[in-house]
Amino acid sequence: MTVLFYLLKIIMIVRPQQHWIRLIFVWHGSVLSKIFSRLLLNFLLSIAVIIMLPWYTMLGIKFTLAPFSILGVAIAIFLGFRNNACYARYVEARHLWGQLMIASRSILREVKTTLPDERGIEDFVRLQIAFAHCLRMTLRRQPQTQVLGNYLDQGALQKVVASHSPANRILLLMGEWLAIRRRSGKLSDILFHSLNNRLNDMSSVLAGCERIANTPVPFAYTLILHRTVYLFCIMLPFALVVDLHYMTPFISVLISYTFIALDALAEELEDPFGTENNDLPLDAICNA
Repeated sequence: MTVLFYLLKIIMIVRPQQHWIRLIFVWHGSVLSKIFSRLLLNFLLSIAVIIMLPWYTMLGIKFTLAPFSILGVAIAIFLGFRNNACYARYVEARHLWGQLMIASRSILREVKTTLPDERGIEDFVRLQIAFAHCLRMTLRRQPQTQVLGNYLDQGALQKVVASHSPANRILLLMGEWLAIRRRSGKLSDILFHSLNNRLNDMSSVLAGCERIANTPVPFAYTLILHRTVYLFCIMLPFALVVDLHYMTPFISVLISYTFIALDALAEELEDPFGTENNDLPLDAICNA
């Protein structure tokens, strides 16, 4: 049990509160591993600028920090807007999957208590599990046949895989399962209506997740910020070298880390259903 809990903590990126010194050196879950090569290039560029400083001075070329200060503030503001927009997508996605967990547990509880002696109830349970995994793999654009084959019989699997919207097809199969019990008199109209509302809740979650996955942050907005951040970081050593000289590589990397890390983090949060460190732990949620 302890091992299982530990594995879930790793998958879901749930960490205990750490001392501030240890937090500085955390690697897993940080975007530093993703942007390290870019920071290294900035460091090497800064060294090259220091080496070229005599020619730089001889030609009378001199950048001042004032324009970079103004540009840095502007970039920081726009990065803040973009990160807020991407984080809002992340929060909404987590809220939707929370709703799915509530609806799934509720409908299974109601079915099991209403039809405790029903032989086909295991089929309904497997459809419920298959829906969660199908939605996860659809959002991640992963192949579904092998995983869904663990929960669906061959006939249902063929219908789901052949459908334009596999997750919605599973909801239809669940609705048909309930409708058969209603027609046979095993479910009253009131109970059927209640259970059908749970399916409607799951359908709303499906639509909400598809909306987030298929409507990214406008590309032009992302592009202009991305270009501006990297141009700023490339030009920064030229502005710092006259005043900081040998400290230029360290200060330039520190400033560049702030801007490039925010840009990379927004890129991760924009698609909260992916498999990167800071994306939603959908595997753990589906197995909860």
